[in-house]
Amino acid sequence: MTKLIVEDLHLSYDATEILKGVSFHLKAGEVVSLLGASGSGKTTLLRAVAGLEQPSSGQILLDGKALYDGAKDINLPVEQRSLGLVFQSYALWPHRTVFDNVGYGLSLRKVPQAEIKQRVQKALDQLDLGHLAERFPFQLSGGQQQRVAIARALVYNPPVILLDEPLSNLDAKLREEARAWLRELIVSLNLSALCVTHDQTEAMAMSDRILLLKNGKIEQEGTPAELYAAPKSLYTAEFMGSNNKLSAKVVSVEGEQVKLAGDGWELNGLARDWLTAGNDAQAVIRLERVRVVDGPGDNRIKAKLITAMYLGDRWEYLFHQGGLRFRAYGGEPRDAGDYWVEFPANDCWVFATA
Repeated sequence: MTKLIVEDLHLSYDATEILKGVSFHLKAGEVVSLLGASGSGKTTLLRAVAGLEQPSSGQILLDGKALYDGAKDINLPVEQRSLGLVFQSYALWPHRTVFDNVGYGLSLRKVPQAEIKQRVQKALDQLDLGHLAERFPFQLSGGQQQRVAIARALVYNPPVILLDEPLSNLDAKLREEARAWLRELIVSLNLSALCVTHDQTEAMAMSDRILLLKNGKIEQEGTPAELYAAPKSLYTAEFMGSNNKLSAKVVSVEGEQVKLAGDGWELNGLARDWLTAGNDAQAVIRLERVRVVDGPGDNRIKAKLITAMYLGDRWEYLFHQGGLRFRAYGGEPRDAGDYWVEFPANDCWVFATA
C-alpha cells in the first residue's frame, strides 16, 4: 500500500528553481532516505512535504488525500497534514519537562488530559524514556534529547514520520549506535518514514530505498545495494562509497569490455556508459576492490606506496604512479616502496566524460 505520493513537484525561490519535477512514492512501512550533496534540494523537498515550503506546481498525496495540488489550489497547513516531524535541532522547549515537551502538541489540539497522559507515557516507554519524564532538556544527553524529539513526533500516531538530519547533532560514536537503534525502532513500530541525510552510510543503514538528488532532480533511486553496486551514472558512482577516480583515454571497446590508457598504464574495465575509442573517460573503483598483489599480471599497475594509515579494522594505503594517485585497503602494515596493485576489471566502472 502506498502512503505518500509526490508527483512532478516544482519549487522555486524567486527565479532560482530548487526542485525540478521530483516524483516518488513511499510505501506503508517503508523507510526512504533523501540523499545528496548540499544544495541538491533534499531538505527543501522534505519541508515541502511537511508544508513548511510552498511548491509552485505538482502534487503531494497522503493516503490518497491531497496535501498539496498546484492545479487545484490545495495547500494544507502543517497542522492539518498529521505528519510527525523530527527537526535537526530537536527544537525542544528548554523550560518544559520531557513529558510536557512530548505532550505539548496534544494540549494545543485540546486532547483530554487523561488521554494525553496515556499517549505520552506510551511514546516515552517505547523509546526507553519513561524514567526521564520529569527532567528538562538540559539534563539530558544529546542521544536522549534526540529520542525526546522522536517521541514528540510519534505521540500523534502519524501515518508518516519526517526526519531532517535526525542524527547530525550526535558525535560519531553515538551516531553509529543511534542509527541502528533508530532503524530498529522504525521496523518494530512498522513506521513509514522519509528521512533527509547527507551521510551515505546513515542512508544505507537505515533505508529500504534511497533517492539520490542532484540539482533538484532524482539522479537515481533504488535499494542501498543497487545504488552502491549498480550505479547508473558517474555522479552516483562517485557519490556512493570511497572511490578511486582514474582519468584516461578509451583505447578500445568490445561489448561491455573497455580498455583504458593513462600516463604509463593500461587497464581493462566495465562500460557503464556509451563509450567510443579515443574519447576521454572516467573510471571509478571502490577502495575495497583494489588489491595489493605479489607480482605482475592482468589489470595490475606497479606503483609506489607513499604511506600506510591505520584505521583500526584495516590499513589504508596511498599509492603514486606518475601523475596517478590512488588508495587501497589491506589487513596489514606495509613499508613504503614499490608494489603491484590489481584493479579487477568487472569492478572498474567506466563512464564517458564531457
